[in-house]
Amino acid sequence: MLLSAFLTVVIVHLLAVVSPGPDFAVITRNSLLYSRRAGILTALGLALGIGIHVTYCLFGIGLVISQSILLFSAIKWFGAVYLVYIGYKSLRSKPKQEEEVTVVVSVNTLSDAKAVRIGFLTNVLNPKATLFFLALFTQVIAPATPTWVQLVYGIEMITMTFVWFSFVSLVFSNQILKRKIGAVQHYIERVTGAVLIALGIKVALSSR
Repeated sequence: MLLSAFLTVVIVHLLAVVSPGPDFAVITRNSLLYSRRAGILTALGLALGIGIHVTYCLFGIGLVISQSILLFSAIKWFGAVYLVYIGYKSLRSKPKQEEEVTVVVSVNTLSDAKAVRIGFLTNVLNPKATLFFLALFTQVIAPATPTWVQLVYGIEMITMTFVWFSFVSLVFSNQILKRKIGAVQHYIERVTGAVLIALGIKVALSSR
């Protein structure tokens, strides 16, 4: 019984994690624009955000959020504004000079703390993540499930999030790939920025 429930949680969460969204967009952006380290630390921030969602669901706060228009709207608008802000910064990307393309990897830097913060805020302020975890903990996980088992589920989801997005970071921070796209990196940044802004608008317009 527990094994069946565990596999269900793993599959449902895996499908949610690999689906394109704000998390994927910021990982791609930070890995391409900055470094592998920045991408992995952003993945750590995303995983910490998952930890927050799991925590409030375990304590029943998720139910309060789902029933409060004010709290849900606050999360929604904070999340939307943050995504638009990151997207706007990417849209302002300027073309590199030809001689700068070969050293673009070493020029761009992002502090460890900021990388973690970007990932954390992107995930924790996503209202769809709030509703996803609330649905998961109320529909898939039985009320009678022991707390320690729910903690195992939470640890699994945090770990899976970190592992998956670290893998995405490894792919997009590959030096050969970055050199090949170096000449058009600013266009990629702008496209990513537009995607983030679109996602922010979508979040803002979403209903409960």
